[in-house]
Amino acid sequence: MTGRTRLKVPLNRVEGDLEVRVEMDDGVVADAWAAGIMFRGIETALEGRGRLDGLVITPRICGICSVAQLLAAAIALDDIAGASPPDGAVRVRNLALAAETVQNDLRHAILTFAADFASPAYADHPWHAEAVARYAPFEGTSASGAIGASLKMVEVLGILGGQWPHSSFITPGGIMSRPTASELNFARDRLRMFRTAYERQVLGCDIGRWREVRSAGDLDAWLEESDAHRAGDLGFLIRAGREAGLDAMGRGPDAFLSVGAGSCAATGTRIDGVAAEFDDEAISEHVWHSRYEASEPRHPSRGVTVPEIDAPGGYSLAKAPRYGGRPMETGPLAERLVEGHPLYRDLVAVHGTTALVRQLARITRPAELVVAMERWLGATSETDSFYSPPGPIPDGDGVGHVAATRGLLGHWVSIRNGAIDRYQIITPTGWNASPRDDAGIRGPMEDALIGTTVRDPEHPVELGHVVRSFDPCLVCTVHTLIRRPA
Repeated sequence: MTGRTRLKVPLNRVEGDLEVRVEMDDGVVADAWAAGIMFRGIETALEGRGRLDGLVITPRICGICSVAQLLAAAIALDDIAGASPPDGAVRVRNLALAAETVQNDLRHAILTFAADFASPAYADHPWHAEAVARYAPFEGTSASGAIGASLKMVEVLGILGGQWPHSSFITPGGIMSRPTASELNFARDRLRMFRTAYERQVLGCDIGRWREVRSAGDLDAWLEESDAHRAGDLGFLIRAGREAGLDAMGRGPDAFLSVGAGSCAATGTRIDGVAAEFDDEAISEHVWHSRYEASEPRHPSRGVTVPEIDAPGGYSLAKAPRYGGRPMETGPLAERLVEGHPLYRDLVAVHGTTALVRQLARITRPAELVVAMERWLGATSETDSFYSPPGPIPDGDGVGHVAATRGLLGHWVSIRNGAIDRYQIITPTGWNASPRDDAGIRGPMEDALIGTTVRDPEHPVELGHVVRSFDPCLVCTVHTLIRRPA
């Protein structure tokens, strides 16, 4: 394959509708565009509604991250009301968010990302038969195991939140229920069952052993230490990922953003290797290459969502959030880098922010969150306080930042005359899959595609690896369309 080639790839196995276009020179991606193509109306639908309606409506943005959306909406109202939920409520909020994250991490790693290893594009690789046996859709042994294990976390969500998805148990000032001793014991039991399955199937060792891996050298030694390590899903990812070249593709910009509210993630930024504190005021949204009415970059608290399907230069219904003018990657790798985890700092120093290290951070994040969940459950009793009345929610402006499954989620809310005057949301995929900004700078996913070699345009599995390493969720990312009458 020689010369300039254009390829349009409608990605499956992502949440929502994502279209990726690339231009390749001699089979190597030279330019890329990521477009959200599904119309949504959540933010504008909230305008003029009651001040608490975001608690009911925003969890329905997504059937995967509904606890994260609910928590962000509640934290924004806590901010407006000056509410301080009691420790028991904070722990239960954190437990629900972590359970939602853990179940997604396992399902994404096995059902969505690893399924590409079973593609016919890898039929000439020695591990392909193993990949088919493990990850073939609906049939793979690892796939069925991941579904069974992740359901334990869904049961935890059900017992703490009453239902999942679209939970409604979090409210300004805390939570709306008081977990009983039997319910807390049920959650502990399901967490224990998940841990056992995760250690057996994914890690091939106990979590304590995995957490001793602190460098690239440690990782290599761990992989060779035991047949069980190599046979686990994590071991397979490393073995197959290296041979398939995932440790050399998908390098994005060296700029990362993490906010740890509701989890054990750190809060801060890491740009060009330099750590700094997080500053909400540094966020702006650009729309020059989005399908919205043109406006200058704005902080989301002052943002508007006025669609213009024929906007000049627009190619996506996602906006382009920036931090200090920079595109930023968010998600599990960003969390580990911001906190200074030595393994991921070392891997990035050696290989860069590749698809493999990005996915490694996601498939191993449950090893961190399970330990945190055990700690939160151990500190929680039915006699704890779970609600502190915040009083009437006054007029004002608030923000809720949450470490959602895919990274930083933000809700910016303005209440005027007892009703929602403005509601703006930036999702993790809004950061990662953003289009170009007003300066023409690509979003992180677009940038990560540059330089990717595609062996077979009929099976561009390499593009899927890079895109899915971000675990994109487009239903949360795009906004709305209103066609004005002629």
